[in-house]
Amino acid sequence: MAMNKAIGIAMLAFLSCLPMPIVIYESAQAQTIQDRKAEADRLFNQGNQQYQISQFEAALQSWQQALTIYREIKDSRGEGATLVNLGLAYRNLGKYDKAIECQLQSLAIKREIKDRLGEGIALGNLGVAYASLGKYNKAIEYYLQSLVIAREIKDRLGEAYALGNLGLAYYSLAKYDKAIEFHLQRLAIAREIKDRLGEGNSLGGLGVAYFSLGKYDKAIEFHLQRLAIAREIKDRLGEGNSLGGLGVAYFSLGKYDKAIEFHLQRLAIAREIKDRLGEGQSLGGLGLAYFFIGKYDKAIEFHLQRLAITREIKDRLGEGQSLGNLGIAYFSLGKYDKATEYQLQRLAIAREIKDRSGEGNALGNLGNAYNSLGKYDKAIEFYLQRLAIAREIKDRQGEGNALGNLGVAYSSLGKYDKATEYQLQSLAIAREIKDRQGEGEALGNLGVAYSSLGKYDKSIESHLQSLAIRREIKDRLGEGNSLGNLGLAYLNFGKYDKALEYLQQVLAISRGIKDLSGEGKTLNNLAIAYERLNRDREAMISYQQALTITREIGERNIEGLALANLGNVLSKAKRPELAILFYKQSINVREAIRKDIRKLDKDIQKSYLETVSSSYKRLTDLLIQQGRIMEALQVLDLLKVQELEDYLKNIKGSDRSSQGVQLLEPEKAVSDKLLAVSFENSPELNRQLANQIQQLPKTEINKVPDYLQKIPQGTVLLYPLILGDRLEIILFSPNTLPVNRTVKISKEKLEELILAYRVELRDSTSEDVKESSRALYDVLIKPVEAELIAAKVEAILYAPDGILRYVPLAALYDGKTWLIEKYRISNLISYSLFDFSVKSKNQPNILAGAFGGKKGERKFGQDGLPATLTEVQAISNSFQNSVTLTEESFSRQAVESQFKDHNILHLATHAEFNTGVPDKSFIIFGNGDKIRLNEISDWQIPNVDLIVLSACQTGTGTLGNGVEVLGFGYQVQKAGAKNAIASLWKVDDVGTSSLMTAFYSELQKGDLTAAEALRRAQVSLIKSTQYKHPKYWSAFFAIGNGL
Repeated sequence: MAMNKAIGIAMLAFLSCLPMPIVIYESAQAQTIQDRKAEADRLFNQGNQQYQISQFEAALQSWQQALTIYREIKDSRGEGATLVNLGLAYRNLGKYDKAIECQLQSLAIKREIKDRLGEGIALGNLGVAYASLGKYNKAIEYYLQSLVIAREIKDRLGEAYALGNLGLAYYSLAKYDKAIEFHLQRLAIAREIKDRLGEGNSLGGLGVAYFSLGKYDKAIEFHLQRLAIAREIKDRLGEGNSLGGLGVAYFSLGKYDKAIEFHLQRLAIAREIKDRLGEGQSLGGLGLAYFFIGKYDKAIEFHLQRLAITREIKDRLGEGQSLGNLGIAYFSLGKYDKATEYQLQRLAIAREIKDRSGEGNALGNLGNAYNSLGKYDKAIEFYLQRLAIAREIKDRQGEGNALGNLGVAYSSLGKYDKATEYQLQSLAIAREIKDRQGEGEALGNLGVAYSSLGKYDKSIESHLQSLAIRREIKDRLGEGNSLGNLGLAYLNFGKYDKALEYLQQVLAISRGIKDLSGEGKTLNNLAIAYERLNRDREAMISYQQALTITREIGERNIEGLALANLGNVLSKAKRPELAILFYKQSINVREAIRKDIRKLDKDIQKSYLETVSSSYKRLTDLLIQQGRIMEALQVLDLLKVQELEDYLKNIKGSDRSSQGVQLLEPEKAVSDKLLAVSFENSPELNRQLANQIQQLPKTEINKVPDYLQKIPQGTVLLYPLILGDRLEIILFSPNTLPVNRTVKISKEKLEELILAYRVELRDSTSEDVKESSRALYDVLIKPVEAELIAAKVEAILYAPDGILRYVPLAALYDGKTWLIEKYRISNLISYSLFDFSVKSKNQPNILAGAFGGKKGERKFGQDGLPATLTEVQAISNSFQNSVTLTEESFSRQAVESQFKDHNILHLATHAEFNTGVPDKSFIIFGNGDKIRLNEISDWQIPNVDLIVLSACQTGTGTLGNGVEVLGFGYQVQKAGAKNAIASLWKVDDVGTSSLMTAFYSELQKGDLTAAEALRRAQVSLIKSTQYKHPKYWSAFFAIGNGL
């Protein structure tokens, strides 16, 4: 689903309202003040010259000096003329309030001396200043007054200016038909009075209006007429502006080469006539053109050049647009932090100069960045602000864009009905204002939303309508997007021949407009269609072509995807060694990307038929089948990182994870030749590679990475992997090779066992819990039981897979004892992401918060938890340094303000960690505040050793793959905390209090880790009469380095 990016196309001078020309002042003065008058006139004319070459600051200084003299010698006409020009200079410097002040002073003088011509000019320039502030209705009010005066005194030139500016104001209000009407009136006057310059400007205004109606051919026609006039009258500035207009029109037609050609011509003229403003705008146009052909680095280079010019000439409006476009370029590179930084700068400038339109655009682009980071609530907040501004300034096009982006955000949240509602509103506006490009965009997004709702016929219908519009307005890039969406729709529906038909059309367009990025993505999708049709040879060729392009332009996400897909083809063709090599390279690309937090474009992500995680699983499976267990263990660990990425969208890799998977020497030798591998020669190459790997010493194949050698003695890593027909278990302990055991059990049967076990675990009256627990013990622990005993294991670092994350390992029963009675157990997120060296133990200094409330009463939509008040009071009684917050005083702000003073945070409150998107997972505070899962990592808590959530639950509703459990642990550790304790289900209020009392009693003894204190507390409940059932003690589990 495409987000609307508010690109600063206002690099065109013809998109600005036209101020009356600077005043050329002449007057006669008495001989006695002739010298002072001569000095004022000299400064006045000097300012005019400086203004003409965009030296606005210098012009300002000259005119201010002239103004002082004119006032001193009481030359009202000179004073009025200078104030007019000062207003123009301030406007160009983005100081609109100051511009209005000058024009109002000029207006007062003109009225006092009954200078109707000057009064009309001042009114017109006031309109221009208000238009620059986005106050178009106020601008129209002044233009109409200027028009009345011009007609009254028969000033046809002034009348033409007023009509032209009315046209531009109505254009800004998206009333394009009305804009055209005024421009045509201005054109008629210009031709009547033989004002060739005005005629050209009118034609330019018409070109802009027709451009916004999506009638690009007509826009080009008008710009060409303006260009001819400008060349005839040697109006080099007008010639440059015409060329810029043509550049933008061809840009919108997807003819980027032609757009670049026109912008380069405009750039040459601007430099020749020292039009620094025009030079900057040309550079901006070039930046946008290169952006759309996927050459982001070149785009950034041009935008930076424009930024430098805008700062030099103090063009604050242009500076804001440049910063916004830089933000969009970095957004497309996946560098969201940098994108946000630029958009925030743009926002600050827009607010400073009261550019409400620019402020709205910046807010929309900030929303896009947060949307791509998975922070949907924050994205929606920015989109709503953008929507409010658009409605305030009556920017209907901006309003439509904001509604469309809200639709995209709600689609990301899985709220497809709400998404559809917003896209329909966006579509209605686009149709109302005849914004054909916006209409095509909205229909495309509607198609994606309908597809997510399973309304495939409606989806295809929307995409076909979008395609028709884009072809009508000759929007080649948009046409490609519509065709691509149709191809993906048919690909998902299993109609692969139809998908091929559409995707081949997309490929032709991408190549035609030299969109290498689009070409690479399309080749990858084409290859998927070929693969589904069992045309593996063609699939391999297309994947390799995609790989070549993506490497050339540096699109590493698609490179990683193409490598993984080549692995799929070769795996299916029984070329395991080559498949492993392609998969490894894919994973190494992804892990390198993750280190830089360069994210996966959401449009690309939606084009995948399977999650990225599946390639990690396939590689692990192949390595296990080949007996390469140490490599399999490394990939399995990185799989956890990728699953977090799929869920949270904000995972930054570590130095360990960025290393990826080591290539063996024979693999390194072949890796440079991968693009030369053909489907026909792959069997022989695979045989050679297999022979070379078999000849390697076992120590080389099973080489243990440095970071895995730091595991303490007596500790093991336990990694299960659920595959379709079996469960693979990998056990690793220090100074030994990893052990692999295969358990023949289908995924469906395993899920049945887990669901039955969870039902009995949560029923304290069930006598069958030991039986179902024993069944799971036989699947998960029995296969490696002998190794655990032989290694004299004391602690298990457990990295469960999928639905196994809902199984409390502590409560597996061997027929005599529970597992927790024999081992410390800590859930592992990913060994490669975090430092698991043993930490020094600090004296507990606890910040404890309690939700409170009364039993049987609801509070903020949750049940009251009265026992939490007793729970935190017990902590306070036991630990002298503790601080207790209860009910209303237990707020988010109160907790966050005291982080630095404590090393244990105990949150006795409701928390839910749900499948789906992280925004649905939260912790609630005693006053009703919430913190969502994807916000926890923003906490800065490096001094915190432990976070305890004593009343949380996971997997509410339908059980998923348990990634929300993984997500909570990651967010806590990313924030800086070493360990966390949470629960898999909501435990009886009093039972929780008993366990927590026992836990802190153990912790108080000193020299105990969190995992060991939890183990002892759980054992104490096992030995009690009231709470011995695992419902009360097994829900709690430790995450992190609690060894």
